[in-house]
Amino acid sequence: MRISCCAYSYRQALQAGTLSLFDFIQLCREIGFDGVELTSYYFATTERSYLNEVKRFCHKEGVLISGTAVGNNFANTDATERRKHVDMTKSWIDHSVVLGAPTIRVFAGHLNKETVREEAFQNVAEALKECAEYAWERGILLALENHDGLTATGADVLRLYHAVDHKGLGINADMGNFVGNIYPEIEIVAPYSVATHAKVTARGAETGTHFPVDYKTVRTILDNANYRGWIAVEYEDQEPADEAVPRFFTELQSAFA
Repeated sequence: MRISCCAYSYRQALQAGTLSLFDFIQLCREIGFDGVELTSYYFATTERSYLNEVKRFCHKEGVLISGTAVGNNFANTDATERRKHVDMTKSWIDHSVVLGAPTIRVFAGHLNKETVREEAFQNVAEALKECAEYAWERGILLALENHDGLTATGADVLRLYHAVDHKGLGINADMGNFVGNIYPEIEIVAPYSVATHAKVTARGAETGTHFPVDYKTVRTILDNANYRGWIAVEYEDQEPADEAVPRFFTELQSAFA
């Protein structure tokens, strides 16, 4: 298993413009990462020439693009808005082909007080299936992240996964997005995972509490599931990323050596 870093880990600097996407790629190479997950939010443009430059720069730096990621919402109650998000996801599948990324991280979407859960489930499943088919035809895998709402638990994620029932859809196992006793939840999704996110901490069962994720335990779970893909750092804690990410990378190197 190889270790990459999500651009989201450096979101403050990328949003502020003090770090460019190219700076981020170079920084990851200097830290020692094998790859980068390039989140759609931080691209200056999606013009083909810019995508080509990003791909070329990664190649020159010796850094692979482990995946891309979008911030879609397939649970939107408005059909027109859902269509916009499906079309946006398809566009990013095309961009992923240009970049040479094997996967694209997607969400189910946000639930709110107006959402009818089962109706949202059907809408999300339909959108995922359409995008999975589009991705599969282009050699890309959708990676559905466990991220609250319809994907809060391992069982929730698998219900959606099996409802879609398409080989173009896999799971992005985010180790910090499950709550409480996270390891049985990770065990549930690990056999279907095509990507991962490694967070320093996960949320405790009590609101506002966090605890460090034990990556030796995670390694055992992933080994048992025959997962051989990327471990992508997605740093979200309070300590500055410049200090915390390199240290976390070293910890993961030890756990996954």
